[in-house]
Amino acid sequence: MRKIIGWVLLGLGAFLLVTGLMATFWAPGQVERTPLDTDSTTYLSGNADKLNPATGDTEAIDVKATSITKADSKRSDDEVIVFVNTTCLVIDEGDVPDCVDAEDPEARLVSASSDVFATDRNTGEAVNGKYLPAGAEEKEGLVNKWPFNAEKKDYPYWDGLLGATVTATYDSTETLDGLETYKYHVLLEEVEADVVEGVAGIYSQDKFIWIEPRTGAIVNQQYHEIRELEDGTTVLDMEIGFTEEQIAAGIKTAEENKGRLDLVTGTLPLVGFIGGLLALLAGAFLVFAGRRDAQADH
Repeated sequence: MRKIIGWVLLGLGAFLLVTGLMATFWAPGQVERTPLDTDSTTYLSGNADKLNPATGDTEAIDVKATSITKADSKRSDDEVIVFVNTTCLVIDEGDVPDCVDAEDPEARLVSASSDVFATDRNTGEAVNGKYLPAGAEEKEGLVNKWPFNAEKKDYPYWDGLLGATVTATYDSTETLDGLETYKYHVLLEEVEADVVEGVAGIYSQDKFIWIEPRTGAIVNQQYHEIRELEDGTTVLDMEIGFTEEQIAAGIKTAEENKGRLDLVTGTLPLVGFIGGLLALLAGAFLVFAGRRDAQADH
């Protein structure tokens, strides 16, 4: 019986060691990828001074934004994920829905846009070519998340208004409700750009982005954006950021996803190597000790 148990332990030890090796060298490439069933809605709120084109006056308003991002599984593959994004910014007054159309009788629509883009499922960097439909804007750098295992360094980050990358500079490490995040800073000062479609002006932005580094997920974002005409007239001066509910939801999701990654790439290899080694040693002892006992009986 002792010999049988020994062989069972040897087999178990070998299995655990193989599991540990797979979890170390194969699993990270499989689990550190953006899921193809991604479907997220992000809510922001804030305030702004906005030019009323009908009166020529600048009006102080409360605003809220809703951004819906869904994966297009038909265009995506093992390495690249394609996203469809719609964003709506409305005046936050009364019982306004997340979005209204341009014909809204109360003129509560500030802006609305839609976009299609593709990113590498591991690095988060933009991918173009065959993944985009005809006419879609090609992008560069990071778009809607950071890479898995983000680092304390600068990253190229896509700015949709400029149609170019800007630098997201590592600023600091900050804990949000117990979750460690890397805080990045994007600063643009008086850059020439189309502040409204077809209208040239001056664009400035001061943005902070909080990233959970293990997953690369954005868990908070706050920014101050200014758009002015060339004569200095303010088109939009807006301060906006994730709502408290959005931050809480982002932290919870990031913690859950981080836990799953750590289990597969951290805990599982540890259990495999330590458990496998112990099982092999115990199994070898029982098998060879049994042989010595049998030889001694003869």
